[in-house]
Amino acid sequence: MTINNELSNQYDVIIIGAGAAGLMCAIAAGQRGRRVLVLEHANKVGKKILMSGGGRCNFTNMYCSPENFISNNPHFVKSALSRYTPWHFIEMVERHQIAYHEKKLGQLFCDESSKDIVQMLVTECEWAGVTIKTNTPVKVLETAGQKLVETSEGKLQCASLVIATGGLSIPKMGATGFGFELARRLNIPLLPTRAGLVPVVLDDHKLKPLAELSGISLDSITETDTCSFRENILFTHRGLSGPAILQASSYWQPGEVLKIDMFPGIELTAYLMEMRREKSKTALKPILAEKLTRRVAQLWCEQWIEDKPVGQLSDADIEQIVAHCQPWTVKPSGTEGYRTAEVTLGGIDTNALSSKTMESKEHPGLYFIGEVVDVTGHLGGHNFQWAWASGHAAGQFV
Repeated sequence: MTINNELSNQYDVIIIGAGAAGLMCAIAAGQRGRRVLVLEHANKVGKKILMSGGGRCNFTNMYCSPENFISNNPHFVKSALSRYTPWHFIEMVERHQIAYHEKKLGQLFCDESSKDIVQMLVTECEWAGVTIKTNTPVKVLETAGQKLVETSEGKLQCASLVIATGGLSIPKMGATGFGFELARRLNIPLLPTRAGLVPVVLDDHKLKPLAELSGISLDSITETDTCSFRENILFTHRGLSGPAILQASSYWQPGEVLKIDMFPGIELTAYLMEMRREKSKTALKPILAEKLTRRVAQLWCEQWIEDKPVGQLSDADIEQIVAHCQPWTVKPSGTEGYRTAEVTLGGIDTNALSSKTMESKEHPGLYFIGEVVDVTGHLGGHNFQWAWASGHAAGQFV
């Protein structure tokens, strides 16, 4: 990977943040002949890309649509997503001969490493004549007219300034509130931010009985007050995680419960009555273990359900079992917060931006893209697709 570290002091476009959205914007602008500089305060570009998808980068989702996003204005994403689709990004991946596969539900991953995606983006930047400078903290000095930013190497000017600094999630990757702080200084409206796609934690007295289940994963339907997801849950040493919990966490509000159907697709009352007829001498625990795993079934029988031959189950017993399994109701004490969150909910109010260009309506020549904007995708490649689409949208106009 080669990065041009030679700086002048005058550019058409300066992009702050060399993540997914920033690099895509740089490519699109550079291909239009714009003189582009990308400034990154961390020591390397694309840190969140590198760690995503277990190191294999879930770079998009084939079925990405506006319904896969959370925003105070759900229509805002439609313009950018329609103009830069997953297939546009897949074309770039294939052009660079990066092998990939669908894991499930349209989720596309690199066969080898997320480094392939970062190298592809850097290569595209090089071909487009983009300059990238790492280890370069930035101060925005002026946003009216000719934009002025300051780095350790001096003051730089540009006609278009793009904020692609991401959200607050995973601070160890270098996340900061830079974009939000700039918006506050300029009186650009912000919506409250909080951690999304994040594990939930349980109070100690609720967690203690579940501690021995840490690492066990179960198929489930996990439901909040407003939505539900059919995916796995994962017991952890602090509470619950797994795709279903991460998805639900973006909709869950403190004080609410999560309802977890541990027998998805099965009408549990009818199932247990059938077992009562067919396997009357079989103990309940192995019947539950067929769906819940042996360890979960054992714990449930120790804590909430009496283990007995299923032939001896009364209708009241069956009601008791169903009450603890379909759904199992959990009231989290909170989430693990930005430390482990994959995304930041909230951010720059989309009503302050053009959905076509991502430009600030009140500050011409100032653009916000990617996670810093109040657009948050579901798990499974949707947030990357928003980064590509929003970056590409701004790159056509800067």
